[in-house]
Amino acid sequence: MFDIKSLLTRSVEKQLIDVDDYIFIPERYDLEVDDGILSCVLNSDGRVDIFYQKHGITDVRSASRKHAYTGFDRELYLGIYDDVIDDLIKDVNKLLEGHSKFFKQERVLPATAALNAKPFTDSDHY
Repeated sequence: MFDIKSLLTRSVEKQLIDVDDYIFIPERYDLEVDDGILSCVLNSDGRVDIFYQKHGITDVRSASRKHAYTGFDRELYLGIYDDVIDDLIKDVNKLLEGHSKFFKQERVLPATAALNAKPFTDSDHY
């Protein structure tokens, strides 16, 4: 036998939870984390963008809004996006710890003369 009340309740909940039907007021929260700047942005379409910048390296992740009826600051406080933030910070730190086998900071190549420059001769000295 069908339970009409639960069927109607599920139908109403499905319509209410669909985040695509809502327009959100954009919000942004900036926070200093591990010597870098973490920016959490709620866009008007319900997408959450999380930026992390540290020592000239910037990376970004996007997530969909988890709870449409909870304030964005409350979601951040409850740690709903902590897994995304942890991965983002870990990836930026991994980039900063990496080293190229070709480019070294301590190796500086001398500047070369321009291709169309006249060669230096003894008569050029005063």
